[in-house]
Amino acid sequence: MIGDMIRFHRKEADISQIELAELAGVGKTVIFDLEKGKSNFRIETLLKVLHILNIKLEFNSQLMEIWKEQYEKDLS
Repeated sequence: MIGDMIRFHRKEADISQIELAELAGVGKTVIFDLEKGKSNFRIETLLKVLHILNIKLEFNSQLMEIWKEQYEKDLS
């Protein structure tokens, strides 16, 4: 799923795997592996690729609003 999303966005941006790798500062094999669905990658690497493609990573759960309230309370 992530790989398909990355491939779609890359193609819509009209850039090659090599170009994406260069822009993200990762190896071309990383892009190939991500697009093929390989699941053992560093989160930092994924975030670099997502940033270049303007893909936003968000966390969501049924308890997220409660967590946000508690987090903000803890900060003050």
